[in-house]
Amino acid sequence: MDSTLKTKEVLETYKPVKTILITQPPPANAKNPYSEIVEKYGIQIDWREFTQVEPIDIKEFRRQRIRPDEFGAVIFTSKNSIDHFFRICEETRIKMPLDTRYFCITEAISNYLQKFIVYRKRKVFTGEKSIHDLKNFLIKFRETEKFLVPTSNLGARELLSYLDELKINYQESLISNTVSSDLSDLKDITYDMLVFFSPLAVKSLYDNFPDFKQNATRLAAYGNSTIQAILDQGLHLNLKAPEPETPSMHMAILKYLQQSNTENS
Repeated sequence: MDSTLKTKEVLETYKPVKTILITQPPPANAKNPYSEIVEKYGIQIDWREFTQVEPIDIKEFRRQRIRPDEFGAVIFTSKNSIDHFFRICEETRIKMPLDTRYFCITEAISNYLQKFIVYRKRKVFTGEKSIHDLKNFLIKFRETEKFLVPTSNLGARELLSYLDELKINYQESLISNTVSSDLSDLKDITYDMLVFFSPLAVKSLYDNFPDFKQNATRLAAYGNSTIQAILDQGLHLNLKAPEPETPSMHMAILKYLQQSNTENS
């Protein structure tokens, strides 16, 4: 993956941006905040997931000596965790009891859960955006339920720390692995900007292209851990989010393009 900026000691020059690669799958809705960028500046935005989630082997799961149906409550942090949890249940011929309580950190995850269970509102507890939103419900059932937390190899450090803080009786269970995607088809393709949302996506870049040189490619990062992953590679970070004026990545890109593509047009 060649690219055409110097890494560390470089002043922001705001060269025009014509192509952007976002290291995530494309939005389900064609009319999304990034379509505004395409329409306004006439640039090309491509989407490519730099990581993928793979199921763990059933033998590996069984080595954990965990039976999901022995837990009265399950905490889901993503749609992927739901998919792999119920896949494991199916492959191990485990049927979750009808009275199992499910805790979902967002409404989107809660809605997705309906694909797998008979939805009963009193058995599904939904947060707005994080595990902290479920505090009252977690405390309500901490004396009577043991919680299962399905996770990937990336773990769920913040969530588990919060459960410890609340003195919740829980067990973590590995159900999937997040790994680098094969990006070999991008070897000879260049982009003016790469947009990262996770440290693992930065790792995937180097797993696929260990000799990557930034050159003139602008780099964008969302979140402190992603920002740090880019800086740890000795790269130059051109834009970041969230910031007070740009709480979202698409707003950060728009702000950058106002200088790079307007002043240079």
